[in-house]
Amino acid sequence: MTVLHTSLFSWQDIEVKSDIERFILVRDNMPDKKIIQYLEVMRGNGRDDFPIKAMWNALIAGIVFQHVSIASLVRELSRNPSLLQACGFDILPLQKKPDAYLERDEQTGEMRVIYPEVEEPHYQVPNGYNFSRFLSNIIELEETLGLITGMPENLREQLMDVLPDFGEHQGYDGKAIKSHSTGQVNKELGETSDPDADWGKHETCGFNSATGKPWTKIKSWFGYGIHVIADTHYEIPLAIKVTPASTSEHLVLREMIHEVFEQTSELGNRCKDFSADRGLDSAETKSLLWDNHQIRPLIDTRELWRDEKQQADYNPETPITRPLFPERADTIVYTEKGNIQCICPETGEQRDMAFQGFEADRETLKYRCPASAYNLECQGREQCHKAGNCDAGDFGRIVRIDINKDRRIFTPTPHGSPAWHRGYNRRSALERINSRIDDGYCFENHYIRGIAKMQTRIGLAAAVMMAMALGHVKEGRQKQMRSLVKPIPAVNSG
Repeated sequence: MTVLHTSLFSWQDIEVKSDIERFILVRDNMPDKKIIQYLEVMRGNGRDDFPIKAMWNALIAGIVFQHVSIASLVRELSRNPSLLQACGFDILPLQKKPDAYLERDEQTGEMRVIYPEVEEPHYQVPNGYNFSRFLSNIIELEETLGLITGMPENLREQLMDVLPDFGEHQGYDGKAIKSHSTGQVNKELGETSDPDADWGKHETCGFNSATGKPWTKIKSWFGYGIHVIADTHYEIPLAIKVTPASTSEHLVLREMIHEVFEQTSELGNRCKDFSADRGLDSAETKSLLWDNHQIRPLIDTRELWRDEKQQADYNPETPITRPLFPERADTIVYTEKGNIQCICPETGEQRDMAFQGFEADRETLKYRCPASAYNLECQGREQCHKAGNCDAGDFGRIVRIDINKDRRIFTPTPHGSPAWHRGYNRRSALERINSRIDDGYCFENHYIRGIAKMQTRIGLAAAVMMAMALGHVKEGRQKQMRSLVKPIPAVNSG
């Protein structure tokens, strides 16, 4: 029987659900019990016009329904009694009887009783001030106890319980988020309107294929960096972290790997491969994944070799190669991407060697002579065997490469192999998650200053995304997901 694996976050397979039903799905799967308890303690004997649970649910609803501000959420609550009820507020309409007052008649001088018109019935809805005070308590809980960013840890464990293959394929991506501040320093105060934020710079380099000249593109922003580790098959975030924009992604990635696998060790045991773009190419990161967790790194390799590009005969259209065994006159070379090639001593023809697999017990990559593997004609075969000081016979020459030769270039799954491409292509899931953070959760246009507020808001967005997915799985709808824009009808499979 063939088992079809479908993404929880596929844009095609979504059942039409009302907005309230989508909110209830999140509300009922949010691990917020401890947060509610702490908020109740913080309120103490203060006024209890609006229940803590209802206020918390209203904030979650604001994220589900993508409100960019508290004012927008208050307006929605004021005109939507169904949402008020779903949050837990009292939906009995209020109709306050106006107070009568005395007024002197200017013509007669007599006093008369004035009865104002009765105002229209309305619902009792918290205002912006109520939400601002409530939010300050939530941010305090995040700063002191980390309760908001702790919810994804709880949710990923629940997702692991209901999805046996959850976490097998993971990946990382970073994202720039601008602060609601220009970054200009106030001359009197000597700081910006968001002291936690700073300037970040993302530099992209390359070489013009036509001229061979280097080019550089620099993007700068004032604000923060959002760092996401996600399941790249189901497109669900596993962990999200916020740092000032200038913080090194390399350091954050390694720190997050340690934290996530320490908090949820089973997640490290399940993970088979971990992908990231070439900006995260690092021998230290690749070694960490394989040596500590036996996870295959699928991280694109940067081209850092420069010496050959300074030579007069350099051709930018031809990959640079270096001898695999520089201590002897051999025919085997490799590229910076880790491609292993042989050069025919007779004709000079260059061919990719046939990959035979990774030998985990030896930590070596095994390659075979392409002429023998693919039954090709090679006039320099004997000379090649002699250069390699081997008697290969009909099977052809075998080359083994210890991955410790260069941990950045040589990995258990070689760069460019079919398995590498399959795993690396799943990394596009991170781009879609980041797109939802921008569009669905309104981080493209926000009013947030301060890293504590940003971390709280990002943590809530991640928890909403994960709780929505968990709810669908529990109700047997793995082919469905939430939509923060509009419901989309599911595609019937028959």
